[in-house]
Amino acid sequence: MAANAKRRGISRLIYLLLAVPFAAMIWIGFYDRTEPAIAGIPFFYWYQLLWIPLGAVVLLPIYLAEERGRKKKTGEDENPEAPGGTL
Repeated sequence: MAANAKRRGISRLIYLLLAVPFAAMIWIGFYDRTEPAIAGIPFFYWYQLLWIPLGAVVLLPIYLAEERGRKKKTGEDENPEAPGGTL
């Protein structure tokens, strides 16, 4: 019982990762400058573009945790090729 509550607490903490891209982009004073430039592109632009793939990487653990929790709730088989599994 305590292990289940601890696991649920940890799974809720994973949602704090959602704040990372938000905080990185909302703090405009941090990236409101032109240097360092990469290939002539000012920091202001490449910093924002960098957060597109970084945001996806940060969201990946949240997605995987949600999928694992959904499968446990519905009792879905983890092997989609098994008889009766979904493709």
